Amino acid sequence: MAADRKWAFREAGDQETISRLSAELGIDPVLATLLEQRGIRTFDEARKFFRPSLSALHDPFLMKDMDVAVERLEKAVKGGEKILVYGDYDVDGTTAVALVYLFLSHLTDRTDFYIPDRYDEGYGVSAKGIDWAADNGFSLIITLDCGIKAIDKVEYAKSRGIDVIICDHHLPEERIPDAVAVLDPKREDCNYPFDDLSGCGVGFKLVQAYSRRTGIPDESIYTLLDLLVVSIASDLVTVVGENRILAYYGLKQLNDNPRKGLTAIITQSNLEPGHVSIDDIVFKIGPRINAAGRMESGKLAVKLLTAADDTTAEMVARQINDNNNERKNIDRETTREALEMVQSGRCLAKENATIVYNPQWNKGVVGIVASRLVEAFYKPTFVLTKSNGLVTGSARSVRGFDLYSSIEQCSDLLENYGGHIYAAGLAMKEENLEEFAARVDKFVGEHMSDEMSVPVIDVDAKLPFARITPKFFRILKQFQPFGPGNTSPVFVTENVYDNGTGRKVGPAGQHLKLELIEEDQPYNHISAIGFNMSASFDHIRAGNPMDVCYTIVENYYRGTSNLQLRLKDIREKEEEL
Repeated sequence: MAADRKWAFREAGDQETISRLSAELGIDPVLATLLEQRGIRTFDEARKFFRPSLSALHDPFLMKDMDVAVERLEKAVKGGEKILVYGDYDVDGTTAVALVYLFLSHLTDRTDFYIPDRYDEGYGVSAKGIDWAADNGFSLIITLDCGIKAIDKVEYAKSRGIDVIICDHHLPEERIPDAVAVLDPKREDCNYPFDDLSGCGVGFKLVQAYSRRTGIPDESIYTLLDLLVVSIASDLVTVVGENRILAYYGLKQLNDNPRKGLTAIITQSNLEPGHVSIDDIVFKIGPRINAAGRMESGKLAVKLLTAADDTTAEMVARQINDNNNERKNIDRETTREALEMVQSGRCLAKENATIVYNPQWNKGVVGIVASRLVEAFYKPTFVLTKSNGLVTGSARSVRGFDLYSSIEQCSDLLENYGGHIYAAGLAMKEENLEEFAARVDKFVGEHMSDEMSVPVIDVDAKLPFARITPKFFRILKQFQPFGPGNTSPVFVTENVYDNGTGRKVGPAGQHLKLELIEEDQPYNHISAIGFNMSASFDHIRAGNPMDVCYTIVENYYRGTSNLQLRLKDIREKEEEL
């Protein structure tokens, strides 16, 4: 494993508060420390954290323009207008479209959905989509997970006799589109109490508001939360506040009574029904749904998520799974080519940033490949290809480095760009590529500190194995759902050994399956899995000690569950004489 990873221990916190929480709740001080780190300092706050309540969801009418949006939507439903639900082709967009479309379908049979083509139309509201709506008699478009920057497109829609309600969660620019209503909690003039909803979350708030205005019981819309949790997990919004409540009940719906399309994709993902976690969504379900838009069409994802019968659901799920397998093959080959390009020096930059370009690469996988190169070289990374006559691609950053600024200072070379501090997309004319690469590499060299160039693992606490009791783990599970803002706790245990049964696993023997013991408790062993850690195998097999950094997970396999450590890093130590 990489010996240069820094383990950053979180501050110990207020010991008086930790001791009081530990006593009042009857929990291990380490668990009380985790609560204090999350800003939970009283018994009542802990109760609300461990028992999220749907009654604590915010009033949707606190969102700017919500009253206008509901009024316009109600008019369209009552007047028999044709309503088009329009969304982005990624997981957040397709789940949002499915959620709003399913809700409206119970109110009117004059609704349809539209997902733009990634390659033909690109991201966001397209003129082609508006033309399709106009040509087919739609008078209202609801955009989801896009639209906040669609100033010209909203004007064009108006010119074709179409009103637009925007539901977005991206950061607006100074000028807001002149739509009928613009729902975006990140608007400066919006006082909604929680501003980190996903695009699907904003769509849900519209549904919630409409239901309240028209007397539809809240309980009937809570069945849509299985779609919303897939969006929350996949879009990596913070799992705190309102998102934590929505994710908690969304996971419950996903495990207890998922819709047919999600049941089918759970089966295709080889997951254990009833035991799906946020991690399962992030690593198994989300990538499959995303693969539809990457390899074929995001419409396929909506078809899956709105499937009314098992046959359709299973057929579409298999098709999407095939898309995902194709995506993985292309992703693997593109990553291999990109790595070889950097290692042989045939790249545009590798000193400060990693910048690679191949006009033949598939546009749908460049973001994934950029993430892989960050893992390999730990530098801000740009993976570029050619699409519709322009050099286009994705960029990913390292912790602490503002990638967006490095792109913004090249805005004169770009046709368009967008994103945030850690991830972005961009497009430029090919003649600007060389200068762009030189400028970005120079900017990164001037603005990236030595500290930023070392991967960091945040560690919550040191934890002897003897403390990991059934009660400890039962309470730890109540910290779920995990995600940004409430990450799965990371622990360190020092001076541990494998009990002699450790082995390499995986297709190429790249992973480690270990049974770990502490020196003073040789009979108390605990299972651990270390992905891509086989480089440490010889050291471990020789009986040498190590410090391990890990999260604790529940591993389900063929109907049985067991506690397992998921290793994040290993520090090899030499046996003391």
